[in-house]
Amino acid sequence: MSYSHLANQWREKTPELKEWLRLSVVGWRKEPVVKRIPYPTRLDRARRLGYKAKQGIVLVRVRVRRGGAKKPRPISGRRQKAMGVSKFTRSISLQRIAEKRANRKYVNLTLLDSYYLYSDGIHHWYEVILADKSHPALMEWSKERPHRAPSPPKIAVEKAVETR
Repeated sequence: MSYSHLANQWREKTPELKEWLRLSVVGWRKEPVVKRIPYPTRLDRARRLGYKAKQGIVLVRVRVRRGGAKKPRPISGRRQKAMGVSKFTRSISLQRIAEKRANRKYVNLTLLDSYYLYSDGIHHWYEVILADKSHPALMEWSKERPHRAPSPPKIAVEKAVETR
């Protein structure tokens, strides 16, 4: 089956795919938030974003809660409008949150890309592609991609340490 056929199946959401996803999500809900997986669920999308089946490339499925941010309710009294609890929106997307969570768990890996997988009433699932730049199988491959930026969370940690 070619990648265009796989992409069409995901785009059209065939009945077989819907049934498979519905059954798979039952297991995904019981998994940890960040779970390493052996192969991509959407091979066409993963290959388009830089995935290759070689050592040093890691795939992670990340679950993110749907909706806006949950802020703690203030203890001291004030009117409801000034509490700032409801209708609070984060400045980054849920996909970016998923990428950050994956990068926080796998600190030594560099973020390549991520893609949307599925959503139900409570969660969104994303698959994140991570690469180990120091792995011998990826040394030459990473030299061919010089314009890739380093992973942001790692840089932020280094800068925070330098300023102290």
